[in-house]
Amino acid sequence: MKKVLLISANRMKKPYPVYPLGLDYVAGALKPRYQTKILDMNFCPSLDMLGVQVREYEPDYIGFSIRNIDNTDLMSPRGFLSDYQDMIGIIRMQSKAPLILGGSGYTVFPLEFFRALGADFGVAGEGERLSLLLDTLEQKGNAASIPGVITSETSSVRYLPWKGELHRVFDPDAEYTKFYISYGGMLNLQTKRGCPFRCSYCTYPHIEGGKMRLLDPREVAHQARRLQDAGAKYIFVTDSAFNASYEHSLQVARAFKDRGVTVPWGGFFAPTVPPEGYFQQLADAGLSHVEFGTESLCDTMLSNFRKPFAAADVFEAHRQAEKAGLHIAHYFLLGGPDENRETLRETLEGVDRLNRAVFFFFCGIRIYPHTALYETALREGQIQASQNLMDPIFYRSPFLSGPEIIRIVETHAAGRINWLIGAGEGKATRILPRLYERGHTGPLWEYLIA
Repeated sequence: MKKVLLISANRMKKPYPVYPLGLDYVAGALKPRYQTKILDMNFCPSLDMLGVQVREYEPDYIGFSIRNIDNTDLMSPRGFLSDYQDMIGIIRMQSKAPLILGGSGYTVFPLEFFRALGADFGVAGEGERLSLLLDTLEQKGNAASIPGVITSETSSVRYLPWKGELHRVFDPDAEYTKFYISYGGMLNLQTKRGCPFRCSYCTYPHIEGGKMRLLDPREVAHQARRLQDAGAKYIFVTDSAFNASYEHSLQVARAFKDRGVTVPWGGFFAPTVPPEGYFQQLADAGLSHVEFGTESLCDTMLSNFRKPFAAADVFEAHRQAEKAGLHIAHYFLLGGPDENRETLRETLEGVDRLNRAVFFFFCGIRIYPHTALYETALREGQIQASQNLMDPIFYRSPFLSGPEIIRIVETHAAGRINWLIGAGEGKATRILPRLYERGHTGPLWEYLIA
């Protein structure tokens, strides 16, 4: 049986490390035809150890998963390409196996990463397609004929959502699993793929498709119970928006109760107006944390972002979540098209009206291809069509600079601990690791709520 080594290249641990969920699904697509091993660079302590692991496993194929392109920090931007080049340099020294790139970050820049890293193949989009690639290679077929597969001769990429089965292989005894359980206690799962929203800056529809594919709530609950039985103290739902389908998310919550899932859980939510009692039903099923992708509290900016809600909807969604006793966070993206002092003032004054929550302010919006924001920046001359955007490039409002936005927000925040400003999330990165070291579990941002 051929052996496949799946490497999660992500090494970001702040504010907390993220379990490589996608590789569980890739392994599920490969088994039982291939022997698989997951190597998580969040758990692997050094490049030397990476080399040892590659050499000892002797893989026939190596999958290299890229989750993060850069740190998305306007004030201190740093791309991760050089880190990946260092890793691949070690891998190439220890193995002659074909190197195949994939992952959500890779999918945004598939040709650029492919060329910069000197890979043999790439898989843009959902990683399950790796199984088709390997089967084709084993049969000496034409890899370039597979949608989403990149070869040295690829000049354009065909993106198609994965239409096959989704099967997660979770190993509760893996050392990297134990690492996440011991440090923060968080494991994750997804309840659907694809995002029906068309937010101007977001890459989710490009990566997963724009049509929701709902997973069986009973299977989701089964996976959640497996995570709980493995020792997870908290489960994070990785969907772009858990409540994109209110009915399906309620079915998942009911399945959690039926399956005996008792650990707290949370996820990302769109602050649309929910059915009455929605958040209470989720809370009764263990939901503890709601993270709203609010972005602005100015209707002009929400329209510019193509959000499916207005500011009044945010306040109502917040009211119902607060009534259900949930911990609430709101994320804001400042500095988008037409952002000015008045639109920013409207947002900040609106934040003052939101009780008992923590607020994350991202000052500056990363420009990614395949988004409406990219087209806006191109039209305004902020970027060129031939420009390589792998190095962090941020949209610039013609009316407010990034540093000016940060100064205005910091002045308005007046030192409030529950206002976290900048992509570096300085307060969180200082406080949360200390809490994890003391044995606390979960996202823990609720400790910042005033």
